[in-house]
Amino acid sequence: MADKDNNKNEKNLSSEETKDKEKKLSAEEADNEKTSDGSKKEEKAESKSSDDKADKKAGIDDDKELLQEDDAGDLILEHRRESIPLNRENAKFTRSKGNLISLDLTNPDGTTEFFERVVIMRAFPISNPDEFLSIREPDAKRKGRGNEIGMIRRMTDFDDETQKLFLEELDRRYFSPKLMKIISVKDKFGYLYWDAETSSGNVTFIMNNPFSNIRVLDDGRIIMHDIDGNVFEIPEPEKLDSQSYKKIEIYL
Repeated sequence: MADKDNNKNEKNLSSEETKDKEKKLSAEEADNEKTSDGSKKEEKAESKSSDDKADKKAGIDDDKELLQEDDAGDLILEHRRESIPLNRENAKFTRSKGNLISLDLTNPDGTTEFFERVVIMRAFPISNPDEFLSIREPDAKRKGRGNEIGMIRRMTDFDDETQKLFLEELDRRYFSPKLMKIISVKDKFGYLYWDAETSSGNVTFIMNNPFSNIRVLDDGRIIMHDIDGNVFEIPEPEKLDSQSYKKIEIYL
């Protein structure tokens, strides 16, 4: 009887010990979960903080780029100048030592400028070659394309000596031989091969799409463009010999 009671007490103790162990394990697991949750929260907080810092830095970098772009625009505008009308009163053109064109300019505010070299360009090289002449600074690697200093409305606004200076410069820039006689025109693989006599001697040039590249201007002149961008002019088509005129007439 006593042995049975002892066995019963041992079982009860063992059961209680097991329950205590289970409680301890549950408590430890709960603590671990809390610790894990805390670590995760800390990691999230640190990650968010890092993201916020990265976003803030990116925002600062963007602002810097915008400021730099604005500054660059200011620098570009700073180097630009306002074009003004040029005439005999405010512009004096002379030949430089290097056989180029120099300009003494009087600005609207009375200040003067000297340009060792200027470039003359035609705004309408075919339709109005002697009007709307753009006077520009030369192109430069550092500054890029030269700024326009001013515009000449008509070449005839200046004296004969200055006009001669202009024409010499323009003839060098806009080489446009006058076509005097057409020797032959041959069609090969959709291209026209022209052999002609011009004011610059005998030339051979190639043209595609002649109905677009041969034009009759309002004043009667004929302008021809080859595939290399060269321009040939027939100033008085009616003075061509009959054989030459027949060769070009079909394209007019």
